[in-house]
Amino acid sequence: MSAATATTATPRWLRVHPDDAVIVLIDELAEGESVDGVTARQTIPAGHKLATTCIDAGEHVLKYGYSIGIATQTIAIGDHVHTHNLKTGLDTNLEYRWSERTADSSTKLEPSTFEGFRRKDGRVAIRNEIWIINTVGCVNMTATKIGERATREFASKGLVDGVYSFPHPFGCSQLGDDLGQTQAILSGLIRHPNAAGVLVIGLGCENNQIKQQLERAGIEDPDRIRYFNAQEVDDEVEHGLQLVGELAEYASSFQRQTIPSNELIFAMKCGGSDGFSGITANPLVGRITDRHCATGGTTILSEVPEMFGAEQLLMDRTTDRETFDACGNLINEFKDYFRAHDQPVYDNPSPGNKDGGITTLEEKSLGCVQKGGRAPVKQVLAYGEPATPNLGGLALVNAPGNDAVSSTAMTAAGAHMVLFTTGRGTPLGVPAPTIKIATNADLASRKSSWIDFNAGRMVADGASAEELESELFDLLLKTASGEPARNEVNGYREIAVWKTGVTV
Repeated sequence: MSAATATTATPRWLRVHPDDAVIVLIDELAEGESVDGVTARQTIPAGHKLATTCIDAGEHVLKYGYSIGIATQTIAIGDHVHTHNLKTGLDTNLEYRWSERTADSSTKLEPSTFEGFRRKDGRVAIRNEIWIINTVGCVNMTATKIGERATREFASKGLVDGVYSFPHPFGCSQLGDDLGQTQAILSGLIRHPNAAGVLVIGLGCENNQIKQQLERAGIEDPDRIRYFNAQEVDDEVEHGLQLVGELAEYASSFQRQTIPSNELIFAMKCGGSDGFSGITANPLVGRITDRHCATGGTTILSEVPEMFGAEQLLMDRTTDRETFDACGNLINEFKDYFRAHDQPVYDNPSPGNKDGGITTLEEKSLGCVQKGGRAPVKQVLAYGEPATPNLGGLALVNAPGNDAVSSTAMTAAGAHMVLFTTGRGTPLGVPAPTIKIATNADLASRKSSWIDFNAGRMVADGASAEELESELFDLLLKTASGEPARNEVNGYREIAVWKTGVTV
């Protein structure tokens, strides 16, 4: 990556790969101003692309060293490259060919340590909380009221780090796979190690019966689970409060201890992306992926539609034929899911993405997968399926790109925290600590109440990738040891379930 020297007269720029036909502007470039020896033919916003070579109509346009789409007209040197002259080059399902991989020769690193909790089954946790999981939306307010009172009565006394409920509208009037997906995600939350204790609340007459939900979750430690149906008790709030009290007493027996960092599971997410996402924050998170996986840790990626056009980069890193085939099926089956609902496969990026400088799905995907670094891909997971700890590589989770849905899915897969890069900004938080990493310094400054880390320093003040990697990893260890993320400080914790079927 190369960049111009900042001056008051010349906006700065970045060329991501030497073969690229475009550069990315860090500051707005007015018509007639020049950078890298190229004069702008129109005013071009910050984060957008400037053509540095002539591109014929029908020719592929390179960024990151790969095609981000096809020119719809001749693009002259100095032109703004965006939706008016660039379209996706993606179309149908693809056939992927396996070739034998060479042995993994990546550098192995010793893990750091953090102060966490060790559960009875050996898993580690970074929070000692009570979670209230309702099987059906009818008891959302019951769960909320119990959580609010339990916070005052138990969390305020220091017995647990907090008591939290996660309302959702599902669990009844759902059929087949749709109900199964609700059960899968709730099961993952019930199993999550950050919850020292879990209270499961049902109504009693819903499709998603408590017994069925608990069987699906596969509870191994009955001491950490309490449950009841609201229809079967006199006062559901008082009854729930009593059960939370029992769980809080159990949870208070756990104390923080020193644990190797490679036992952590990190989820990598991007949302509200802009033209800098694939240049600053996502590659930085990719460095964290490589560092963590090199110590034997597990990192999770999801957002399957945002792999379209960049999936080959991930598939080339699969460690065996079975994982390679599973990855290819994951991509193509998701495309079939779009078509089954008569929706265009490549109707992405969002309006906010485009405003920030991202033009096509290929461009978004190539930036998105930067979060996976260069680590080997070792696992492909169904929605709600748990990731393997100490994997020493990436696990891909089946879920859409929607911020809340994919972040919830990765949390249910066992992620201890979510590293969430953003160029536009979002206050979203899920049950796991959700670390917001700004792609640009302006966002980090304007929304400091949302943002945990400023990756925009890479272009704002020339901070090195190595320096930012070290600082970010230190922040992750502090968060794992109990320092709250901004979403936790703000009280932003919610879940979203992926609904794919009909409602009765």
